[in-house]
Amino acid sequence: MNMEIKELVDKGEMLPLMEEFYTIQGEGFYKGTAAYFIRIGGCDVGCHWCDVKESWNADLHPPTETSKIVENAKKNSDTIVVTGGEPLTWDMTILTSKLKESGLKTHIETSGAYKLTGIWDWICLSPKKMKLPTDEVCKNADELKIIVYNKDDLRFAEEQAAKVNEDCILYLQPEWSKRDKVVPLIVDYVMQNPKWKVSLQTHKYLNIP
Repeated sequence: MNMEIKELVDKGEMLPLMEEFYTIQGEGFYKGTAAYFIRIGGCDVGCHWCDVKESWNADLHPPTETSKIVENAKKNSDTIVVTGGEPLTWDMTILTSKLKESGLKTHIETSGAYKLTGIWDWICLSPKKMKLPTDEVCKNADELKIIVYNKDDLRFAEEQAAKVNEDCILYLQPEWSKRDKVVPLIVDYVMQNPKWKVSLQTHKYLNIP
C-alpha cells in the first residue's frame, strides 16, 4: 500500500473492503431482518474459533473508496451492518456519516477492543478474552453477545455484563462447532439466570451467508 492510499485509509476515506452482501441478519436482537452487510478487513484480536479468519489480514483486501461502499449500500437496504474483521480498527466516522446522510440505519458488530468511532443506531458488542473492550464501547453497547465455547465463557459473560449499561440486552451464543456440547449448558444457564437470552446463528441453520 503506497503512502497516499495509506493516508486515505487512516482517515477512513478508503477502507479495506473484504465483501459486501445483502442477506438476513442471523444473530442477536435483529435476527430474521433483512440487512446489507459491509465486512471490513483487518483484525488482530485472533479468536481461534473465528469463522472468517480470512478477514484478519487487511492487506489482502483492497482499499475501497468509502463513497463507493455507501453507494452500493444505498441500492440494497435501509439497514447497514458493519462487521469484520474488527471494524473499529479503522476510523468509522466518514463511512457512518455518509450512510446517515443517505437516511440509512447504521449497525456495528465489534469486539470493542478499539476506540469507538462513527455514528451508530445499534452497537452489538461481542467481547473477547484476548483483547478486552474499552469502557466507552461497553457504556454505549445496545446488545452484549458472548460466544460460548466452554464453561469458562459463562464466567467471562458475567464479568462483561457488569461493564455494560443497564439497558443493554444480554445474549449467550453457542460457538457453532461446539453447539451440541454447549447448547444444553447455555439453556440451563439462561433458565437459572433469566437476564440472559439465547442467540443462535440462525443464518447457518437457514444455509445463507
